[in-house]
Amino acid sequence: MPFKRLLVIVFAVAGILLVPLVAMQFTREIHWTAADFAVAAVLLLAAGLSFEFLSRRSTPRGRVFVGITVGVVLAVVWLELAVGIFGSPWAGS
Repeated sequence: MPFKRLLVIVFAVAGILLVPLVAMQFTREIHWTAADFAVAAVLLLAAGLSFEFLSRRSTPRGRVFVGITVGVVLAVVWLELAVGIFGSPWAGS
């Protein structure tokens, strides 16, 4: 059963990454490099695997908290890398 969940996470990440890949074929406003795809893949895999690991050890109510927490952390890191909401050295422009 855990192997199936890992496959679901990997395929979900691949599906999410297909969105900008396909969008790049239709517009010049989206331009991701291989490094952008690699960073996004690592972030999404880390979030998915973190949720899976932490939710196994929690109650159903705790899973909601874990999901919200992982989602917020993912969003904050993604936003920081994309537009630099905190002005860190690795922030995007």
